[in-house]
Order: sequence, then C-alpha cells, then structure tokens
Amino acid sequence: CYARVWLPDAVEAWKPAELTKDYTPGDRALCLQLEDGTNLEHKIDPQTNSLPPLRNPDILVGENDLTALSYLHEPAVLHNLKVRFVESKIIYTYCGIVLVAINPYESIPIYDHDIINAYSGQNMGDMDPHIFAVAEEAYKQMARSRNQSIIVSGESGAGKTVSAKYAMRYFATVSGSSSEANVEERVLASSPIMEAIGNAKTTRNDNSSRFGKYIEIGFDKNYHIIGANMRTYLLEKSRVVFQATEERNYHIFYQLCASSHLPEFKPLQLGNADDFHCTNQGGSPVIEGVDDAKEMCSTRKAFSLLGINETYQMDLFQILAALLHLGNVEVEERSADSSTILPDNTHLTVFCELMGVAYQDMSHWLCHRKLKTATETYVKPLSKVHAINARDALAKHIYAKLFSWIVDHINEALRSAVKQHSFIGVLDIYGFETFHINSFEQFCINYANEKLQQQFNMHVFKLEQEEYMKEDIPWTLIDFYDNHPCINLIEAKMGVLDLLDEECKMPKGSDDTWAQKLYNTFLKKSDLFDKPRMSNKAFIILHFADKVEYQCEGFLEKNKDTVNEEQITVLKLSKFDLLLELFSDEEKPAGSLTSRSKMTRPVQAQRDHKKTVGTQFRNSLHLLMETLNGTTPHYVRCIKPNDLKSPFMMDPMRAVQQLRACGVLETIRISAAGFPSRWTYQEFFNRYRVLMKLKDILSDRKQTCRNVLEKWVQDQDKYQFGKSKIFFRAGQVAYLEKLRSDKLKKACVRIQKTIRCWLTRKRYLRMRQAAITIQKNTRGYQARCLVAFLRRTRAAVIIQRNQRMLVARRRYQQQRSASITMQRLLRAYQARQTYRKLLYEHKVLTIQRWVRGWLARRRCRRSLRAVVYLQSCVRRMAARRELRKLRVEARSVEHFKKLNVGMENKIMQLQRKVDEQHKENRELSERLRTVERSRAAESERLGGEVERLRVAEEESRVKADGVPSLLEQLSFLRQELETTREEKEAIREEARTYRVDTEKVTQLLHSPTNLDREIGRANTVAQAKVGMQLESDIREERDHYQSLLSEYTRLKERHADLKEEMTISVITNKPGRRRTDSNHSSNESEGTPSSESAEGRNSSDAVDMAVLLKLQRRVTELEQDKQTLQRHLDKREEAQQDQVKNAEKQRTAGRAELDLEALKRQELESENKRLKTNLAELRQSLTSTSSPGPGSAPYNVLLEQLNSSNEELEVRKEEVLLLRSHMVRQEVLKHNKVGGSSPKRYPNSLCSALVPGLKYLLVSQLQVQDRRHEEELEELREEVLRVREENRQQQQFLSQSLLLPQEARIEASLHHEITRLTSDNLVGTRSIQYSTSILQDLMEQQEKQDKMIRKLKKQLKVYVKRVEEYEAGGQMERVAPGPEPRSPVGITRKERDFQGMLEYRRGDESKLLKSLVVELKPRGVAVNFLPGLPAYILFMCLRHADYSNDDQRVSVLLNSTINSIKGVIKRRGDDFETVSFWLANTCRFLHCLKQYSGEEAFVKNNTPRQNEHCLCNFDLSEYRQVLSDLAIQNYQQLVRCMEEALQPMIVPGMLEHENFQGVLGSKPTGLRKRTSSCPGEAVYTVDSILQQLSLFHATLIQHDVDPELIKQVCVQQFYIICSVTLNNLLLRKDMCSWSKGLQIRYNVWQLEEWLEEKGLPDCGAKEMLEPLIQAAQLLQVKKKTDEDAQALCTMCSALTTLQIVKVLTLYTPVIEFEERVSISFIRTIQALLKGRVESPLLLMDTKKIFSVTFPFTHSPLALETIQIPSSLNLGFLTRV
Repeated sequence: CYARVWLPDAVEAWKPAELTKDYTPGDRALCLQLEDGTNLEHKIDPQTNSLPPLRNPDILVGENDLTALSYLHEPAVLHNLKVRFVESKIIYTYCGIVLVAINPYESIPIYDHDIINAYSGQNMGDMDPHIFAVAEEAYKQMARSRNQSIIVSGESGAGKTVSAKYAMRYFATVSGSSSEANVEERVLASSPIMEAIGNAKTTRNDNSSRFGKYIEIGFDKNYHIIGANMRTYLLEKSRVVFQATEERNYHIFYQLCASSHLPEFKPLQLGNADDFHCTNQGGSPVIEGVDDAKEMCSTRKAFSLLGINETYQMDLFQILAALLHLGNVEVEERSADSSTILPDNTHLTVFCELMGVAYQDMSHWLCHRKLKTATETYVKPLSKVHAINARDALAKHIYAKLFSWIVDHINEALRSAVKQHSFIGVLDIYGFETFHINSFEQFCINYANEKLQQQFNMHVFKLEQEEYMKEDIPWTLIDFYDNHPCINLIEAKMGVLDLLDEECKMPKGSDDTWAQKLYNTFLKKSDLFDKPRMSNKAFIILHFADKVEYQCEGFLEKNKDTVNEEQITVLKLSKFDLLLELFSDEEKPAGSLTSRSKMTRPVQAQRDHKKTVGTQFRNSLHLLMETLNGTTPHYVRCIKPNDLKSPFMMDPMRAVQQLRACGVLETIRISAAGFPSRWTYQEFFNRYRVLMKLKDILSDRKQTCRNVLEKWVQDQDKYQFGKSKIFFRAGQVAYLEKLRSDKLKKACVRIQKTIRCWLTRKRYLRMRQAAITIQKNTRGYQARCLVAFLRRTRAAVIIQRNQRMLVARRRYQQQRSASITMQRLLRAYQARQTYRKLLYEHKVLTIQRWVRGWLARRRCRRSLRAVVYLQSCVRRMAARRELRKLRVEARSVEHFKKLNVGMENKIMQLQRKVDEQHKENRELSERLRTVERSRAAESERLGGEVERLRVAEEESRVKADGVPSLLEQLSFLRQELETTREEKEAIREEARTYRVDTEKVTQLLHSPTNLDREIGRANTVAQAKVGMQLESDIREERDHYQSLLSEYTRLKERHADLKEEMTISVITNKPGRRRTDSNHSSNESEGTPSSESAEGRNSSDAVDMAVLLKLQRRVTELEQDKQTLQRHLDKREEAQQDQVKNAEKQRTAGRAELDLEALKRQELESENKRLKTNLAELRQSLTSTSSPGPGSAPYNVLLEQLNSSNEELEVRKEEVLLLRSHMVRQEVLKHNKVGGSSPKRYPNSLCSALVPGLKYLLVSQLQVQDRRHEEELEELREEVLRVREENRQQQQFLSQSLLLPQEARIEASLHHEITRLTSDNLVGTRSIQYSTSILQDLMEQQEKQDKMIRKLKKQLKVYVKRVEEYEAGGQMERVAPGPEPRSPVGITRKERDFQGMLEYRRGDESKLLKSLVVELKPRGVAVNFLPGLPAYILFMCLRHADYSNDDQRVSVLLNSTINSIKGVIKRRGDDFETVSFWLANTCRFLHCLKQYSGEEAFVKNNTPRQNEHCLCNFDLSEYRQVLSDLAIQNYQQLVRCMEEALQPMIVPGMLEHENFQGVLGSKPTGLRKRTSSCPGEAVYTVDSILQQLSLFHATLIQHDVDPELIKQVCVQQFYIICSVTLNNLLLRKDMCSWSKGLQIRYNVWQLEEWLEEKGLPDCGAKEMLEPLIQAAQLLQVKKKTDEDAQALCTMCSALTTLQIVKVLTLYTPVIEFEERVSISFIRTIQALLKGRVESPLLLMDTKKIFSVTFPFTHSPLALETIQIPSSLNLGFLTRV
C-alpha cells in the first residue's frame, strides 16, 4: 500500500489523502487520491521542497496522550482530538504535561463521587485523562515535595470555570477538613457567589467569567483543607452599564429581579429585568434552562455558609438594586454644554433613598464637576454625554468596590487560624482573545497570556532537559519560540504600558497623541509592532498565537478609571453603614509632604497616589508569576469546539486556532524536536516480541531490545538507549508497527493456509462419506420399492375377494333385515290391540271395586254413629243415678271416721322426716361454711393463677396477631393453587383437543402423574417466589439497619475523636481550670473500673450503650419476624427436599402442606378459645356465690387439692414404711450387738432392703418401654401392610385401565387420582390427630416422670441422711481401719462436679479484660488454644454473675467487654488477623448467649447437661442485639482490611499483567507511563491475588469463623475484585480491547478454580463476577450487525446501558485486524436498551458492603470441660 498524507484545506484545515504513485526525490508534484475518490496533484514548493505531513497508522489514532503518536504535527493532533471527541465522546486528552479539555456543551456523567473515588490514589498514567487525574497528581506531589498550581486557561466558552470548579471539588472531597468547621464546604460555597457577581452571559458562553481569579487552597501537615485565599484580576466593569446584543449583565442583577416578589425585597422597588437599562440592553434577559430565582436561593445559602449574615446580605442587595435604579436615571439636555436631572426623577429618588444620600447633592454633581487650579476652584456643568458617562463611571466604581468587598469577606471567611503547611493554587484566567474590535481589556488579557506562555515554555523545556539527563541521553539544544521580546515590548521601560501611563498624566493627553507616540517609538525599532495601513488610531502586535489589531479609542479612559470626586464625597456623607465601609479604604494624599509642596502641586500629588489600571494589572501579574514559579505547575487547556454550542461537534478551523493559541502545538513541536516516543525495555519487549526469534531472547531485556533494534533499524540516530527507556525519533514507532503488522500478517497467512487445507480435506472426506451413504440408501430404497410392489399386488387380490364377499353379504343382510322388520311390525300391532282390550277391562273392574267399597264404608259409618249415641245415653242415665247415691252418703258421720283412720300415724312419720331433713340441712350448711373458708384461703392462690392466665392470654393474643399474616400467606398460596388448577384444566382441554396425536396420549397413559407433577412444580415455583420476596424484604431491612449502624459507629468514633481533641486542647490551654461535661462526669461515677487504657474512652460509651439498647428495641420485633419467616422458609425448603428424595410423596406434598397449615391454624384458634373459655369459667366461679356443685370450677379445684393431698399421703405412707423398716433394722442391730456381730454389715442390710424397691421400679420402666416398642412395631407393620395394599391397588388399576378405550382410560385415571388424593388427605388428617394425641400422652408421661423423679430424690435424701447418721455413730465403736480399700461412694463425693462457671471478685473485670482482650495476641491463641476460648471464658464468667443474681455485675461485665473489643478494633483495626479473631469470638459469644438462653429455638440440640447450664435469672436478649451490632461493625472493619490489602493488587493482577506476552502486548503509550512499567515497583499478578485470598481464608478457618460467615466474606471479596476491575476498565481506554477481554476471562477462570479448590463453589461468589465476565465477553464478541446487537443486549444482563455504551465507545484495536465499533452500532444498542430500568451510575460502588447475617451455630463443647491456660494470667478466676 502507498503512504497516507495530510493536505491543507481552507474549510477542514486538513484533509486525508493517499499516494497513488511512488514519490522519488526531484518530483514536482504528488499524485494523490482523497477519501471520496477524487484524484489530484499536489504541487511541491521547489524552494523549501517540503512534503505534506504523514498520517499515523489507524492503530495509533485515538490515543490518550498525543505524544504517543508516531508522527507529531498539527493535523495528527487535530485528527486524534476529533476522533476522541466526536466518535468516542471523550473530552479529555493528554498532550504531554498538558490536559486538553474540550467543552461538550452537554452534561455527561463523569464527575460523580464514584468517579472521584476511582481516581483517588491512582497515578496519572494509570487512568484515562481527566481533570480529576490532574488534581490527584497535584495533591500527591504536594504531599511529597512542594506547593502546586493548576493553570486553567482558554477562551470564553471553553469551560475554564467548570474545570476549575471540578478541581476544587476533587480537593474538597478527597482531603476533607481537619476540623468540624467543614472548610471544604465553604471553599465550594465561594463558587456560586463569584459566579453570581463575576459571571455573565456572552455570545460565546452562557456563564462566562468576566474576571480572572487565583485560588490558593491551604492544607495542614495532614494535608486536610484548612482554608483558602482568592485573588482576582481585571474585572470587566464596563459590563455593569453596557452589554452587547444577545448578552447579559452580571447574573446577580437578574437574580434580584427574579426574586423581587419576595417580602424582604419589596423595599428595593425592583421589577422585571426588562424595566432597567442596565439589564435590557442585550435583549436576552433569560438563559435557557436556568432559573434565576433558584440561583438566588443558592447564592443566599452560600453567603450564609460563608458567615455573611442576613443583614449584610440585604445591604448588598440594596446597593445592587440602587445601581439598577441609577442606570435608569435620565439626563435632560439643557444646552450644548450643560445638562440637568428633573427634580421628580423617580429612579434617582429611589437611588438616594437606598444609598442614604441627599437627592439635591447627587442630582447636582451628576451634571456638574469641580475643577481645581493652583489658586481657584470652578464648578463646570457637564454636557449630556459627559453626564451620562459620569453616571456610568459612578455605577462601575461602586460595583467594583462592592466586588472587592465581597472577595475580601470571602477570604476572611476562608482564612484559618491554623498554620498553613502547603497549598494548591487553581488559576482560572482568560485565554488569548482576538475579536473584530480589540480594546484595552483584550490588550491586558493577551499580555497576561504572553507571560503565562513564557512560563509554560520554560517549564516544558526544563522537563525535557531533566528527562534526557535522567536517562543519560546526549543533550542537544532544542530551539523553541521565545516570546520575551513581545513581553518587553509591552512591559519594559518606555514600553506600551509606560507610554500609556505617561499619556494619562498629560493634561491634554488623548488616544490619538498616544497612538502617534507608539508609532514614533516602535514602528521602526521592533518587528513585533506594526501599524494598520488604513488607520491612524490602531496598532498591531505580533503575539505568540497570532497578530492582533488594537483600537486606541478608550485606552486612556479605561486606564485612568476616573470617577467624579464630588460624587464620592456625597456617598461618603451617607448614613448607610455598608456604603461607608466600601469607601473607607479610599487612598488619601500622603501626610509627609511639605506645606510648600501641598500648596504648589496639590492636584499632582492627588493624582500620583493613584495607580493606573495597567500598572496595577502589571504588578499583580508579576506577583502571580512569582507565585507560579514557586510551585509545580499543571496545565489544563480548555478548547471551544464550535461557536454554535452544539454538543459533540467540532469545527476544525476554530479548534486549530485555539490549539495554536493555548500552546499545545508548541508542546508538540518541542517534543517532536527530540525523541517523542519513549518505551521501557519491558514494554518494548512485550510489544515487539513477535519480531524476535527464540535464540534472540536473552535474560537481559536491555541487550535483547538493543539487538532487535540494531537488526531492524539501521540508522542508529533514530533511537537512543537510556537507563530504563528507549527513546525514538518521530515516525519510528510507526515503522516498527508496520514491521510487527507484516510479521503478524505472514503468520496469519500461514495459519489460514493450514486451516483452509484442513477444512478442505475435512469437507472432501465428508462428501465422500456422504456419497457412499447416498448410494447405500438408494439401493436400499429400490429394494424396498420392489417389496412394496409385491405386497401391493397380493393385497389387491385379497381386497377384491373380500370386497365381493362383502357385497354379497350386504345384499343378503338387507333382505333378511326387511323380512324381520315386517314381522316385527305385524306382531307389534296385534300385541297393542290385545293390550288395549286387557287395559279396558282392568280399568272397569277397578272402578267397580272402588264404588262398592265406598258404599260399604258409608253404611258402616252410619251404623257406628247410631250405636255410639245409644251407648252414651245409657251411660248418662247410670251416672246420674250413682251421683244421687253418693250425695246421700256424704252427709253421714261414719263416713268421715272411716276416712280419717291411719292419718295420725302418717303425720308422725312426716314429723320425723322433717326433723331428719333439718339435721341434714345443718350438716350441709357446716360443709358449705368449710368449703367457703377453704375457698377464701385459696382465693389468693387462684388470683395468682388468674394473673398467670392473663399473661398467657396476652401471649396467645400476640400469637393470634400473627395468624392474619399466615392467613394472608395461606390465601395467597391457595390463589396460586387455584391458578395452577386452572392451568391444569387448560392442559386437560388441550389434551382432549389434540387426542389425535397418539404419541402424546401414549405418553399420558404411561405417565399418568405428569399433571400432578406439573401442579407440584407450580406450587414449588409459587412457594419459591413467596420465599424470594420475603427474603428480599428481610435483606433490604437488614441492609438499611446495618447501614444505619455503620453510620452510627462512624459518628460515634468522630464524636470520640473530637472529644479527645477538645480534652487535649483544654489540658494544653487551661491546665488549672479543667472542667468536664456533666454527662461525662456522671458516666464516670456510674461506671465500673476497667483497664487503664480504656478508662477515659469508655466514659461516653456507657451512655451510648444505654442509648443503643433503647434504639434496638424497635428492631427486636423485626428480628423476631425475620426468625419466624426464616423458620417458615426452612420448613418449606425441607419439604421441597423431601419431595425430591421421595417421588411418591411429591405428588401430595403441596396439598398436605396447605392442609397442615390449615390444621395448625385451627388448632391455634381452638386452643385460644379453650384458654379464653377456661379463664372465663374460672372468673365466673370465683365471683359466684352459689354452692359448688360436682361440675363447677371450685369443685374441680377442690378435687385437684384432694388429688394432691392423696399424693402427699402416698409419700407420707412410704416414709412411714421406711421408718418402720429402719426401726426393724435397729432392732436387728441391737440383736447383732448382743451376739457380738460386727456393725459393718449394716450398710449391706440397708442396701439389701433397698434393692427390691429399685428392682421393681426398673422392671416396671422396662415393661413400659417394651410395650411402647411393641406398639411402635405394630404401627410400622400396619404401615407396611397399607403400603403393600396401596401398591396392589395401583397395579390392579393399571392392568384394568389398559383394557379400556382411550377416553375412558383418561377419565378413570383422573378419577382414581382424585380418590387417592382425598384418601391421602384424610390419612394425613388422622395422622396429625394421632400425633397430637401422642404428644399429649408424652407430656402427661413426662409430668408423671417428673413427679416420680422428685419422689425418688426425696427418698434418696432420706437414705443418704440415714447412712451419714449411721457412719457418724459407727465411728465411735469402730476399731483401727484395716487394709480394705475405701468405699467407691466416698471417692465419688470428693471429686468436684464443675458447673461450667468461673467465679471472680467484684472489681476484677478490668484485670479480666486486660488479660483476655486488650493484651491478648490472636496468633498465639489461634495456634495453641481452643478456638473461641476468650468467648467461652467470658460466658462462663457471665454465667456465674447470672447464677449469683447480680444484675449490676452482669451489666458491668457485658458493657466492659463490648467497649474493650471496640477499643481493640479501633487501635488495631488495620490488622486482618486481629479483626477476624475478634469477629469469630464475638460471634461465638453471641451464639453462647443464644444456646444457653433457654429459648426453644436454640436449645433443641443441647445435651441435658448443657440445658442445666442455661441462664436462669436474666433475659439478655437486648444485649444479644448489641453484640450482633458489634459483630456487624467487626465484619465491616474486616471488609475494609480486605479492601486495603486487595486494592493495590486488583488492577495490576486482573488487568495490567499479561500472561501471554508478545501476543497481547499493549500499544505504545505517551509521556504519561503506567505505574506497572516503572522499575523497582512490585509486580502483582493474579497469583498474588489468589495467595492473598488463600491467606484470608486460612486465617478465618484458623480462628474457627462460622462457615456461613466465611461464604459471605468470599462474596464480599469477589465483589471488591469485580467492582474495582470493572471501574478501571470503564475508565481506561487502553484496556478495552479483544486481547484484554481474553486475559480477563482467563483471570476469572483462575478465581473460579480457587473457589472449587476451597470448597466454595455454591457460596454466591461466582455471581459477583458476572458483570466482569460479561464485560470481557463484550470485548470479544462480534459488534457489527443488528443481530450482533440483539445477542449483545441479551448477553449483558448484569451491565447497565451506560456501562455497555462506555465499553463499546472505549473499545480500541490493539492490532490491525481489529476494527473500531461504529457509531451506528452504538446507537442501535442504545435504542434496544432504552426501556431497561437500571441504575443511572456509570461505576460500581466499590465501598458497598453487603448486609451480613450470623446464623446460629450450636456448640457441642461442654463448658465444664474447658481448661484455662496458665499463660493467660487468669489465676484470680475460680472454677465453680
């Protein structure tokens, strides 16, 4: 291919072209072709013989540093900036030591706090160019050596103010302040104030700074911001009274007008900005997108933050409002030489009222002036023009004074009393300006830029010289442009400024006379000065950037800056305090002049004391240069890309003009004059290893590079070897890149040739195999066709035979069917006739039967009524006759006597019965009184029982409150089940619709449970969704709580530090009058003694601990709900695992679980109702006054007392039996004594008496256990039989279903499944009821066993007492002991039975914690002692305090322990081993508090012995929460330690280190080298990261950290690695390439292998690497078509849209075979990802710490077995 060159162009500045014909020396023209295909000839100047500049290779285009380009010239710089700005949307580019910043004219997300954190601590060459990188470099160099300065320059609208603002924001964010005064906030608050009073809208910029400023940010010894100081230069005062079209006055005026509706601004009498002359001249009072009212609020807040109170603010606004009214004062023309102001001028009246001056005086001196001579004083009227100029001069003067006053007060607010150690200066100054009309302001601006350019040239030249001398490169003088003659032309003696000042002193000096003096002085003496041809009132100066023509008109007036002294005098007579303060610093004539001098030249003396504007500017500029020369400068050149303010559009001609003006091209020229390309030996070796053969590679990299260069580059002047770098001339890197590309192309051709051969052969073999297969299949097809023909022939014969038979058979069947039909119809007709006849006869008979019966019944009823009537008449007559007889007998006496016989006996018997009844009543009344007394005695006990039941009722109500949530969850699950059932019905309908498909029907027949499995799967999915939602809610709450906790900890530490500083300051300043805070003293008095080092620190912690306990109460309920939900989720997970393990139970697991929940709910409700009913009955029984009956509650209470009395009676009976046996033994003993027997046999006889009872007890227990085992065995047998029967039924059903049709088979299978599920549910219900009954039985058995145990203990105490009495009595008669061994009982009683407690004296807490916490070395404990030993010792001490029921000792021990651990973490928080050790012990201490709390959830895995060690007196649940918070703080500190250790390794190991050197070599870099290329620094690889991770993991394992916590730590570690790596990838253009993606994937694979090796593949750490993996894949996938875009969007689910677009934008080819990503492809990606909801941040949060949980871990260790090592110096502890 031919060479590519750049051609000059009038529109585009430079055009790319390519040679179509080789150039030979002597040719007069070049044959070129443009990119659009146009052919042209470029003429070569025969005199200079200069050729067009060459283009760089495409691989070098778009570099971060312009000095990395092989060809350094103007078109290469312009093209590189255009590619980065327009195509890659990158606004920053390095040019050696200069940062080029192009204004994007839109907001871009590269200035957030995460970007600041990413650049903090990084070297300047490690990251992509950024203003933050320059600020970080200045900050680091300030800490290392000397003061720094950042010089920000550029023309109006280029973004100087924004760049300076971001630099100051970076310093404020990174350094912070050293005190609580928040100095950095005040430094940043000065920006809105200065923008309001010093910035304005121009045609080039909506927020243009109309003054220059230099801000010195001061730092102390710790490099924290302590203050700042601001210097301003050349305020554009003329803007106060005049604005050009489409421009505005200063922002503060428009902010005042926009806020005029506020009550406090009503006295100012303001209105719309269009109503004032000072604000309506530009015709553009509104800036798009800017709300002046809101900006006014920001300005007022900034004033308040800087200490300017509301009174001063209103005074400031009053003066500004007065200036607006002054501009509206109209001057009337009285004559040609005089003018006047009307007496009723409204605006002047308001001005005088606001300024507090007299109207007459001000109106008079606005139209007159005073002239003084040596002898007289004259008052001269002014013309209208001069009066208006005087009015404007007064307004400008007042505004300048106000501006200076505000700057002084800002400096006063930012001044610090602390001594300044160093500073960083930020210079925001106007760049080189050239307009159509240039005046005094442009002259001063360009003069300042000449001085800055001179300093810049000297600094660049100095750096080049130092670099060459450092590397021992032969130094040759580089010729560079020196603008010293131009500076002398302006500022030297009798220069332009001196002539201007001299002309200002002349009485009749004018701009024309000054111009003539300039022509006479410089026109023939200086080549830099010239006169325009067509003008006598202008001059031209040749600056370093361009020629500028200045108009002399107005130079003298602006240089003098005069104002009417009489007007100032009137203002000084004002009663307005702020106005007097503004003019209090007016200079006065020197008092040392003699009287003669005063008399002769008073006017001259007054003029001499005031310096001109030019002189003041020159002096301040010299002071600025002295300051800059005393610092290390950093340069930021701001470029304005176009005049239309269009985003990301560049005008090449405007850009070239600014590049020339700002000195960027001069830097390029200086660099290109020497050796611009510089490589370290290792970088050169990595990049160009492909040019070497294996034998050329030596161990000495320097010699290897020397051999390669001598081989490929013959001209040794093209390169130089330094100590650590290789220096190349311009163009040599492009040549080496061409050689490398050619070598790679040859290798690619060879690889392609081999692969194509392999592919062709493979394709041939595939075709051959295909041909053989086709032939085989063809022959087989022909044979099958012949067989099919024979089969069809035979089948045709059979079909014909059967068809003929079918036709004959059908004809016969038709005839036979017709005959049968006729016979059937005839017989049916005859049968119907017979039937009708029989039916008629039957109906006639029936009617006759019913009629005859009715007639017979009617006759019978008539006869019956007549007989009854006759009988009644006869009986009535007999009764009347008997009545008469009885009446006669009743009147006789004998009848009465007969009746009263025996009545007396009956009365006596009744009297006896009455007496007996009275006796029984008395007995019952006695019993009733007895019952009432017993009830009164038991009322108190029952009252206590009522209170207990009330508590139980409250607890049941609390539990019942949780029932609605469970019901809601249950209803949600039922809805999910209904949805699943509907889906099941839809599936069934679909199965019926498509039953034609025999394969699906067969599959359904062979697997009839598919639908149920789908239902189970759907239930599982629904449950998983609910569980995930609950887990996410819990996780969010936990994250919020832990973030609040970390913020609380940080504020607490900050409070402690400030308190210590205050204490130290008080001790230092007032040692004799120290006074402590009341809270502090009270805490010290209430606290307990602790370690000497922690006494002063823990005084405030005690109060904080109480506050913390109160704060945790709100979280307790959430934690309880969390535990309940977690247990619920655990049950669900166990159910799901059971479904996976047992396929048969999987079908009914979901429904059974729902039924179980329903049964549990019903049981809870029934239990609650039963308790309420019992309580109500008990209350009713206690309040009732009726006598107790057999079923009443008092009767039941009496019955329980009777039962307890019976039990007590049984105990007493047993004791009586024991006493009787004892008496019998005493008698036997006496008998033995009489007989001479030894008393030693008594214990044997006693034991023999005890053996039968114990034997009977053991036998009964064994019998009960045998019965229980037999019952369980029987249940198991029944279960086996039931399963067998069910299996048999299943087999029978399957065998029957196979015989049915398809539809009937499906219906039968569904019916069978429904029946089976129903039976299973019933069985489950019965099993639950049975288990409930078994549980009740077990509880009753447990109560009985407890009673039995109490009874046996009582017996054992009695027996032991008897034995002790016998031994005490037997020692009196016993002879000397023989050789018999001691009894085993005695040995057992002498051994200590430790209770797992450690006793200590009150006040020993400080000694305990000093030995166990403060002075403990984790390494020794981890290696030699039991893991978690300090936690166990502390808990054993806590158990003794709880056992002693000493609440003060418990609280003191716990508070002191927590504070001591906090102190250790605070002092040694940077030691990972210490933090991990105390994290493990804090968790173990927390687990011990839970394990021995007695709560059912934590003690279920305890042994009986461990349950005996449970805490018995105090509820420490609140302290558990405090310890949990302490563990969270320790975990967060652990994460910070890991981050500090991993941070330096991640970027070098994951991104920069190359495992495949030579193939994946990096591209050439510029002057800013990466840190990894610097010699002598540690080189980190991915192995270094793995070693560090292994060290972390081993330390955690060694300290016995919980496995779940280790998994969470691994997740956090991998998140840190992923976030740091991805953030650096997004901020480094040189890392976004295909080869780097391959390297990242390889490193990620090694991290995943490490997880597999450590047994942590499922801990969730791999998911943390997903964004990094997708970013690496994004670098490697194809990025051209729309299909590629679709696949890319689907693949990158873990990356945000900003991150994807950023990677695609930064993608840079490293070799020529790669291609850049087109802008259209990036826009396609943005369109596809437009609707995605994601984070708006570009970078990941590297400081994010995931919420941590501490799942309970049971410890099988018995406390009584723990031994305390003597090395811990805990001898004052006693085991109990």
